[in-house]
Amino acid sequence: MSGPRPYDPRVTLARPDLADLDLQGLVAAERYEAPTLRQVAVPTAALRKAAHPMAEQWDQLLFGELFNVLEVKDGFAWGQAARDGYVGFVAEDDLAARGAPATHQVAVPRTYAFAEPDIKSRPVGLYSQNALTAIEAAEGRFARGEGTGWFVAAHLRPVGVALADPVAVAEGYLGAPYQWGGRESLGLDCSGLVQQALAACGKAVPRDTDLQLAFFTPVAEAERRRGDLVFWKGHVALLLDADTILHANAHHMAVAIEPLAEAVARIEAAGGGGVTGWRRP
Repeated sequence: MSGPRPYDPRVTLARPDLADLDLQGLVAAERYEAPTLRQVAVPTAALRKAAHPMAEQWDQLLFGELFNVLEVKDGFAWGQAARDGYVGFVAEDDLAARGAPATHQVAVPRTYAFAEPDIKSRPVGLYSQNALTAIEAAEGRFARGEGTGWFVAAHLRPVGVALADPVAVAEGYLGAPYQWGGRESLGLDCSGLVQQALAACGKAVPRDTDLQLAFFTPVAEAERRRGDLVFWKGHVALLLDADTILHANAHHMAVAIEPLAEAVARIEAAGGGGVTGWRRP
């Protein structure tokens, strides 16, 4: 007889003591329960390694995104992001009951919502690209999102309307600080930048670089072009053209543009190894 089926704990809602009911018979656990679908109620919610506010941030969830909660304990919800399947702990107060289905998403790198349909009124949150909202009212140039405030409607686009060029989206993050596990416009990491750029273009992709490397279509180095991805161990960058990359990186501590050859030499000299693959989203 074979033993329990191995699984990737990053993207499987299971631990030895508790697992998603849908995994019964697939992974071993002491008990199985059905998760409860919740919704992110703050501009950005950290998904952490452990149930503690100082625990490592593995990922971020944006306003309006859904989270399948399997356990709530000590102020944290343990569950799985509906967007990409990533598993971790989110502060309970950052989540709310599921609201109306999203009708729009933020279409610019970042934008405020306001307490009233007036740019002079109090900002009630700074929302990042791809945050989701259900529009429940409109007045002049403003649209009110459920559970938040009034957005400038021109900063939103309907759900299902995708942008065409992920590289152009990524360029909107130039200069944003590097943030481990980040996906917000005020700070993000290399794979988070790739996720954000492709999500704006209607493509859902995994969170981590190794998962992205396995997910995308291989392409020969000689055939690389704008929009392709270049991978190293633990790192990914987008190609602006065959010889230039755009990436969130800990060397510049920001989203930066640099010659591909310089990045290859620098990463190898720092002990990061050579390029591990070329991929086409």
